[in-house]
Amino acid sequence: MGNNDNKANAAATAAAKAEALSKWEEYVEKISYSDRYSDDIYEYRHVILPKPLLKLIPKQYFNQDDSGTLRLLSEPEWRGIGITQSLGWVHYEVHTPEPHVLLFRRERNYVPPAAVQPNGRPVAQQRKK
Repeated sequence: MGNNDNKANAAATAAAKAEALSKWEEYVEKISYSDRYSDDIYEYRHVILPKPLLKLIPKQYFNQDDSGTLRLLSEPEWRGIGITQSLGWVHYEVHTPEPHVLLFRRERNYVPPAAVQPNGRPVAQQRKK
């Protein structure tokens, strides 16, 4: 009987993982991105996560103070939870009253690293003919 119990537990675990992945994918599709806004130094945007997605994010991504807010995430971390945006964005602030809203910024005239020559000058864009 023990062997059958192990198989049943493994099947239940696999089914639970498949369901969680399906929900994850559904929530990621519902992530909302604001328009960009800027000041003299930075351009900004905020990203709104579906509230149920917060329950699926790894616990180590949250502050340890039991506030329920995410800590500042590195680029691999925020990309890993399903946020997709162009290069250069930094998660710079957490809005405690709305922990599902992540605030991002990047330098106003950001140039991706691949578009910079070794001398630091931007690569000239070729015009389409």
